[in-house]
Amino acid sequence: MAERLSIQDIKSRKLLLFECISGSKAYGTDLPDSDTDLKGVFILPESDFYGLDYTEQVASEKNDEVYYELRRFAELLYQSNPGILEMLASPPDCILYCDPLFEVFLRENFLSRRCKETFAGFAFAQVKKARGLNKKINQPMEPARKTPLDFCFVPVKQGSMPLLQWLQNQGLLQERCGLVPVPNMRDLYALFYDETGAMGFSGVVKKDHANEVALSSVPKGMEPLTLLSFNKDGYSMHCRQYREYQDWLVQRNEARYQNTLEHGKNYDAKNMMHTIRLLETAAEILGEGRLQVRRQNREDLLQIRKGAYSYEALMTRAELKLAEIEALAESSPLPDQPDKSQIERLLVEVRKGWYGKR
Repeated sequence: MAERLSIQDIKSRKLLLFECISGSKAYGTDLPDSDTDLKGVFILPESDFYGLDYTEQVASEKNDEVYYELRRFAELLYQSNPGILEMLASPPDCILYCDPLFEVFLRENFLSRRCKETFAGFAFAQVKKARGLNKKINQPMEPARKTPLDFCFVPVKQGSMPLLQWLQNQGLLQERCGLVPVPNMRDLYALFYDETGAMGFSGVVKKDHANEVALSSVPKGMEPLTLLSFNKDGYSMHCRQYREYQDWLVQRNEARYQNTLEHGKNYDAKNMMHTIRLLETAAEILGEGRLQVRRQNREDLLQIRKGAYSYEALMTRAELKLAEIEALAESSPLPDQPDKSQIERLLVEVRKGWYGKR
């Protein structure tokens, strides 16, 4: 079994076809403390290519250096992957190396109306992400997860009352309650009460961490004290949202989160900057048939990153740009998708040329 290639292997064994600076330094939105992100294309040694162990991508631990094998690069190019198309449109000062064989890819235009889905679609996903972050900051969840008890209600007059409040008002304990399901009524139970505790009722819930209400064996002929409705769907939704919130707390980028708190606008400013950049890029591709990586509105984008605009203003701006992109896609002269046969021809040409000269 062949050993997996590393970035060092790619460079030391002279397998590199193309390498460029990507990210903020290519976009022109970098700051003095910005990292240098690298992307590239490499080619497998001929024996590895014809063998069973295909390495399609190699990345650094921080994922700030990513290199794609030629075939994987061609696949992503056909899919109109934004990062791949941006590599081919790299500003000249960002291209660190280009093998003469790879120049055929730089000379061709692979833009298509598919960019509406890849550039604008990704940006729309970022808008949803920004909305989610805004909600997490403005509507933080309590440290403790709620229990089924918080989703139980009893009828009172023509309305309802939370079970816990009702029990408190009545001076009753949930541990001495017994539930029996009401036939043909989803998540509705007859609630019985045992003052002495001698009947061995299970309570509404048996344990604090229970995910269901408990059922009890009740003596025949005993009259229920009231009815109880368990909002099981609401409890399930709360558990999912709580889990997602806790995952976010663990996984969030602390530096970017603190920046979000500092500028006081309650959104991830860096994320929103890239959202607007992607939307503007998509509009240019569809309207002008060109991809410009180095952005001309650097100062405006940096103002977004600093939190100079309100969340609502940026959402409105993004939605207007999305509507513009939809209209541009309808009239764009670009093809529906990249020419697959052209990409395959170049893929074969470069690979044959590379292996032929070895």
